[in-house]
Amino acid sequence: MARAFDLNIQEVLEAWTVTEAIRELIANAIDEHRLTGTTEPEIVEEADGWHIRDAGRGLAHDHLTANESAEKLAHPNLVIGKFGVGLKDAVAVLHRHGVAVTIHSRHNTLEFGSHPKAGFDITTLHAFVDDPADPTMTGTDVVLSGPAVNIATIDAARRLFLAYADVEQLGTSSYGTVLARPPGSDATIYINGLKVADDPDLLFSYNITSLTKPLRKALNRERSNVGRAAYSDRVKAILLDCTDTAVVDALVEDLQGYQSGTWHDEVQRVDVGLHACQQLAARTDTVFLTPLDILTAPDFVDRAQGDGLEVVVVPDTIATKLRGQTDASGQPIRDLDGYRDEWNDSFAFEFVDPAELTPAEQHVWDRLDDIMAFRGGQPEGVRQIRISETMRLAEGAYREACGVWDPTNGTIVIKRSLLADVSRFAGTILHEVAHATSGAGDVTWQFEEALTDELGRVYETASRPR
Repeated sequence: MARAFDLNIQEVLEAWTVTEAIRELIANAIDEHRLTGTTEPEIVEEADGWHIRDAGRGLAHDHLTANESAEKLAHPNLVIGKFGVGLKDAVAVLHRHGVAVTIHSRHNTLEFGSHPKAGFDITTLHAFVDDPADPTMTGTDVVLSGPAVNIATIDAARRLFLAYADVEQLGTSSYGTVLARPPGSDATIYINGLKVADDPDLLFSYNITSLTKPLRKALNRERSNVGRAAYSDRVKAILLDCTDTAVVDALVEDLQGYQSGTWHDEVQRVDVGLHACQQLAARTDTVFLTPLDILTAPDFVDRAQGDGLEVVVVPDTIATKLRGQTDASGQPIRDLDGYRDEWNDSFAFEFVDPAELTPAEQHVWDRLDDIMAFRGGQPEGVRQIRISETMRLAEGAYREACGVWDPTNGTIVIKRSLLADVSRFAGTILHEVAHATSGAGDVTWQFEEALTDELGRVYETASRPR
């Protein structure tokens, strides 16, 4: 004869649906599978109702007396529930919705219904404990029957678990996994495989497997609608620990949507954006630019792309942090200044023999002596003036210079394209002579004075009576 066992449920969760009650039963089956290393639970419909079966140790009636399982509390990063509370809540909600619940194991057979409470003139929910139908059976078989349990409610309960969701895993970390966000849907937050929140502002979905104390506290009795404040730090930790290409590439691509306002919340955290850039730079030839870089140095940006570099546009907040940083492999991260330095370090002049000039170019080149004569002759320190097809970058700029002064060998080099315009040719020669006579670089008072002197000499020579 079955023995009545009072479940002592103080309050039935009125807000819970049949789906949420079934969720708890599935969670218990999944937890047993994880704790024992047995086969995954099965959820099937048979003639007597829907069955949720696991291959674990079998549920006994005294499990219903424990509010929390010490075993589950010892493995918070492995299991979903704490046992006891969730199971009794589920049974109570299902009973309220007219669902018959029968639990079979090698320990006992459990059924549930209303029964007078001992010592009180009230009726409460009890478990009726009977001998096992099969003392040799493995695991636990929960049988649910009633109109409220159907394919729709079962499928809805399944969708609350990552194990039954058709979701692509993009990356892993010590704190959880990064999952693809379902197209057209909000991102989903799972904790140990159980859905606890939707988030419309995240790029990815996440399964958090390493819980913080605030996150454990936030897992309320209903286990749903966990606030972002509880899980945001763990999302950040997952991303900072993740190096998978699919995740890094998606973060960097999303980062570039900041100008249009389409970027997601993950990359708005500077340290996450910085991490993604460092990972990308370690595996791809990349140059990181700001929108201002694109506007002020468009030709130079085109040159970087022509050199095979991947151009990544980042906000100023990220660009500032990247400056002087190294990538994940320990190499310096390349920004616009870094690319300019690389360009100049690898630069080589392509000198042109004056005999190879076109007649038009030769006509301009032949004016060199006249130009020097206007300023009083060629300075002693200037040993030679040469022509080059290529030119190094202007000091502090992202464009080619028109000419350069090399004090190590007393040479002025001018770019061949200047020979198309005598006035630009003359101006550049006098500019470089000013560098030679002053020994100073651009934008210095010494150079400014030397350039003023050059202009004065030209005027003095030009104004003499002929």
